[in-house]
Amino acid sequence: MTTVATGPEASARAGGLVLSEGKTKIIAKREGDTDDVNIISKDDITAGDGAKHDIIPGKGAWATRTTCNVFRLLRACGIPVAFIEQVNETTFSAPLCKMLPYEVVIRREAHGSYLKREPHLRKGHHFPKLVWEFFLKTSGKKWKQHDLPCDDPFMGPVVGSDNIALYDPAKPMRGQEPFLTLREDEVFGYPEEWKLFEKMINMARRTFLILEKAWQLEGRVLVDFKVEFGLNQHGGLLLADVIDNDSWRVLENGSYIDKQVYREGGDLSDVAEKYRRVADATDRFNLPVQQIIIWCGSSKDDVAPLIDGIREFGIAAISSGEYVKVRRVVCSIHKEPVRGLDELQRLTHEIPDAVVIAYIGRSNGAGPTLSASTTIPVITVPAGYKDFPDDVWSSLRTPSRVPVMTVLEPSNAAMAALEILALRSPLVYMLLRDKLEETLLNKAWA
Repeated sequence: MTTVATGPEASARAGGLVLSEGKTKIIAKREGDTDDVNIISKDDITAGDGAKHDIIPGKGAWATRTTCNVFRLLRACGIPVAFIEQVNETTFSAPLCKMLPYEVVIRREAHGSYLKREPHLRKGHHFPKLVWEFFLKTSGKKWKQHDLPCDDPFMGPVVGSDNIALYDPAKPMRGQEPFLTLREDEVFGYPEEWKLFEKMINMARRTFLILEKAWQLEGRVLVDFKVEFGLNQHGGLLLADVIDNDSWRVLENGSYIDKQVYREGGDLSDVAEKYRRVADATDRFNLPVQQIIIWCGSSKDDVAPLIDGIREFGIAAISSGEYVKVRRVVCSIHKEPVRGLDELQRLTHEIPDAVVIAYIGRSNGAGPTLSASTTIPVITVPAGYKDFPDDVWSSLRTPSRVPVMTVLEPSNAAMAALEILALRSPLVYMLLRDKLEETLLNKAWA
């Protein structure tokens, strides 16, 4: 929790009325007739709930740049974020939010305090299905009228009731009894606030998947992060606060490049260098413009199964910025080879990050012909294979250097095309992985 700043230095840096100041940032009213605020990152770095504290010149600028890069990517992917624009090197503007008193943690691997709660797991234990956790944000070891043995306790449900149990996050969960059980009205600020928990989990999970792929593309591994949420003036749920190098654990060749280096006593110059490199890496976070080309031999070819397979993953609904374009080409590559190849070259020159799905009713030779004429992946769907099964061989036995892929089921062809695009797109990766994780299980042992 934050405390009201009274010092002239805080007001001068904020450029407006200071609403609150925490260990690493200042929140100030934005000048003018607006409900927006400025969030100013400080050069302070802390650990152990403030027990360890240092100043790293430049950290505030790196933190702001990291957060702005992350929020821009998330916004492009359809995640509602409390972010308007970057104001200067240490400041960004955001809508004023009523912050919810929870930290939501998402984990791909077991690190940090998770190992204290689950000591049977080894460090780095991989979770195929993302793990989520809630912590109640407290200060001074108090929650309202209750005294607590620790700050930011782990939150867990009480089986058979709507109560919330609080646990010491630094002790093993097995055998640990809650040190406090609270009624709903002692935790939540207004009736039915509990309904936001599922929304927070889903939003946090999707956010993690987007950033997981973004870091994969940089050759690093995102293993966990913590995020916070707020409600805007209209009661809408937003991913709020910041996501910077204090918010996550990122591995590079098995070593941390985040705040964990500072927690473990790393030299301040080494910590500073890692924060700078992380900010530089997030400068490259982006969504590529991609396309799926559905190639038909005739306007009579029914492409609805392909379109439905693409829409199943929400591409049409989420990619409002048209980061994934779906184009249909009607051209018989046998009857009009010159026009067809000219059209193929034109489309792939405009958007080279592409996949072709050849969906031909009366001939399976189009897929191999297209594949032989381009360097982008081509998937052929023998639309009439049920009536003429022997025709499949024309798509399977192809000449050398004709790497066409053959998929019989149109919906699987659509998914295969999306999986190819997901190799470079945080948005498409998130959409596919989010559905996949619904069927995955985590092992309960090391």
